Amino acid sequence: MAVRAIRGATQLEVDEREHLLERTRELVTQVLEANRLDRDALISIIFTLTADLRSEFPALAARELGLGDVPLLCTVEVDVPGALPRVVRLMAHAELDVPRSQVQHVYLRGAEVLRRDLAQ
Repeated sequence: MAVRAIRGATQLEVDEREHLLERTRELVTQVLEANRLDRDALISIIFTLTADLRSEFPALAARELGLGDVPLLCTVEVDVPGALPRVVRLMAHAELDVPRSQVQHVYLRGAEVLRRDLAQ
């Protein structure tokens, strides 16, 4: 079984705690569904947030989905002038028995512009 990295991102309208948690739950759920993953296949998830998001840790949303035993990490994205604002990104590491080219990356709610080549 190979270890694969799965990318994803979503954009928020506002920096409000419940909105951030809702969008992050949606992103994590769609990444899991698109790649037919269950919790046991996950190795870890790294979340990044743009500097304009400070209302909550996105890892809380993953824990609320039952991923409390998966190592989770949150960090701040590089603050590049002109970058897309209010974005939560993730990189999930998982055991997947598919070629790298078949990994399904998920970009939602305006974040598709970040990686049109990877967006589902």
